[in-house]
Amino acid sequence: MKDVNIYESDSDGLLYDPRVRAAMTRFADSDETLLAFEAGAAVRTANQAVERMRAHGAEGRGVSAGALDLLIRLDGSEHGISIGELARAAGVSSRNATGLVDTLEGHGLVRRVPDPKDRRSVLAEITPDGRAWMEAFRKPSQLAMRAMFQGFAPEELVVLRDLCLRLAANQHRLAEHLRRTGQQP
Repeated sequence: MKDVNIYESDSDGLLYDPRVRAAMTRFADSDETLLAFEAGAAVRTANQAVERMRAHGAEGRGVSAGALDLLIRLDGSEHGISIGELARAAGVSSRNATGLVDTLEGHGLVRRVPDPKDRRSVLAEITPDGRAWMEAFRKPSQLAMRAMFQGFAPEELVVLRDLCLRLAANQHRLAEHLRRTGQQP
């Protein structure tokens, strides 16, 4: 991972990746398209950086980043959550969520309990050990996020959040349109 962060500043003092710009210049058909490609690459780079930090923190404590996602959701729930709901919330398949719950259950962090509303269903529920694990993970996570977003003003974080969620909403609308029309991207 040598020379990964070789960024330059443009005439407005804003960062860009010259390698991405060079590659995308040959691919884009206009300056506007080039900016969209560069923005997409920057989002991927930022996502990978955040995910590397999350994975490092979670795996250092014996849990995968995927299992951590489920544990965070369960920690925020007073009652259990169905495997299907966990899968939808985490954006993974039910099969994947089941495997993650199995892993967390094996660590004693989660247990399956009967669904009081449906005798045929079970819910995943965080255990007291799982809550203690989350409490121990909270402070290092806070420190890591502060370090990752150092130098960002609160209003910048709000704008960043909005931009990322708007991007995700656009992708969802596009995927639905393509699904309905049977088109490929």
